[in-house]
Amino acid sequence: MLDFEGRRYLVTGVLNEDSIAWHTAAALQEAGADVLLTGFGRSRRITEAAAASLPSPPEVLELDVTRPEDFTALAGELEKRWDSLDGVLHAVAAAPQSAISGNFLTADAESAAFAFHTSAYSLHALATSLAPLLGKGSGSVVGLDFDSSAAWPGYDWMGVSKAALGAVCRYLALYLGPSGIRVNLVAAGPVETVAGRGISTFDRIADRWEAEAPLGWDRADVARLTGPVLFLLSGLSATVTGEIVHADGGMHAVHMGNPRAVPPAAGSTQEAQR
Repeated sequence: MLDFEGRRYLVTGVLNEDSIAWHTAAALQEAGADVLLTGFGRSRRITEAAAASLPSPPEVLELDVTRPEDFTALAGELEKRWDSLDGVLHAVAAAPQSAISGNFLTADAESAAFAFHTSAYSLHALATSLAPLLGKGSGSVVGLDFDSSAAWPGYDWMGVSKAALGAVCRYLALYLGPSGIRVNLVAAGPVETVAGRGISTFDRIADRWEAEAPLGWDRADVARLTGPVLFLLSGLSATVTGEIVHADGGMHAVHMGNPRAVPPAAGSTQEAQR
């Protein structure tokens, strides 16, 4: 197991014990790290309930990624507690129903912009606001991604936003690298999280993944995805930045055939957070 003794991390996006973010926070604590979480608004109480089930229940700080003032306040709160930050996990993504689940052609600019702001621009806002703390410890920024090399029916403007997330990652790596800060993404396969259930075609996509991924796939095995995240948060990835690590059973490497095999279906979830 990696040793994170005495290291300090911020984990965003914890909603319940099924999330990649929750499993990452648990693994960091088990390896000796100090961890703080973020939540916002009424859903913060849900995050606090999930935090209570971690090995050492951490404090949950306020962060609504659509509010610039929250990033300033968050940086100030962290600086009061820690003189440096070793890493941060960006695990936030959201889109209105009008931008996903087969609504790509009819989505308005406001819906598309909300998906981009929440799912892609927020990585920029998080990394730049915490850069002074991250730069003191050669910190690592890791974001959660999904394969955007193909158009997945039903993923729609969230897919566009994830493609933008990859570009944001590369530019952050370029400009934050001189400060010793690494920025990378983990492109996970489909897993049964709040984010996954927010896409109406999730089951069809996951079925295909489980049938075609070279290493196989288990949509219920969320905990396995923490390995690549921990690697990128650790000193073992000291020379890695601007990278997208695919933790998807190898699905990105094989021809996936006709995407029409995954038809859109009706959905009801308005927002999702990994």
